[in-house]
Amino acid sequence: MAKLLLIEDDAATAAEVLGDLRGRGHAVDWAATGPAGAAAARSADWNAIVLDRMLPGLDGLTLLRDLRAAGDRTPALVLSALSDVDERIRGLRAGGDDYLGKPFVLAELAARIEALLRRPTDTRETVLRVGSLELDLIAGSVRRGLRALDLLPRELKLLAYLMRRPGQVVTRAMMFEEVWNYRFAPKSNLIDVHVGRLRRKLEAEGEPVLIHNVRGEGFTLTPDV
Repeated sequence: MAKLLLIEDDAATAAEVLGDLRGRGHAVDWAATGPAGAAAARSADWNAIVLDRMLPGLDGLTLLRDLRAAGDRTPALVLSALSDVDERIRGLRAGGDDYLGKPFVLAELAARIEALLRRPTDTRETVLRVGSLELDLIAGSVRRGLRALDLLPRELKLLAYLMRRPGQVVTRAMMFEEVWNYRFAPKSNLIDVHVGRLRRKLEAEGEPVLIHNVRGEGFTLTPDV
C-alpha cells in the first residue's frame, strides 16, 4: 500500500481517481486547490503525488518547481488536458516524473503510479535480475538460468523496461512512449507482435511463463523463482 496525495480541482475527476486508487489498496488524501496541495505536500511524507496542471490559486507546475527547489524529490505525476508534446516537456522540466493527458483511463493512471513507486533508486545499475532472468545492460546479453538468449536491440529495450517493473502491469501506451518514443499509441498490433517474439525467446518448452497478458490493461513480467 502506498501513501498518495491527489491534487485535483475537479471534484468528479477526483472522486473517480480516489475510488479507483483506494480500491487498489492505496491510502490517498485529496487537496482541491494549489495552495492546499502545496501545504499537504509539505505536511507529510508521500510515496507519490498526482497533481493537475491547472489548479486554482497556484498552478501545478509552479507548485512542482517550489517543491523541487525545496529539495522535495517525491515522485510526481502531472495530469492535464494540455497533452501536446510542448506541454509534456514543460511538465517534465518543472519537476514532473511522468505526464498523463486528460481524459485518461483509470487503469493506466494506476499503472503509471506503480511505475513511479517501483522506479529504482539507483539508476546506475548495469545488471537487471528478475527470477532466473539476467540482463547485462552494458554487454547487451541476456540469460535465463544457464541458457543464453539472442535478442534484437528493440527486444532488449522492451525486456529491460519490463524487468525494471517486475509484477507491475505495463500498458501498451506506456510501452509505445518509453520503448518506441511515440507520444501517441498507433492503431496497430506492433506491441503484441514484439511481446510475442520476446516470449518465444524467453520461454523454452516446459519453462514457466514470464510475461503474462492482463486483459484490458497490458502485460506484466513475473519472476519464475
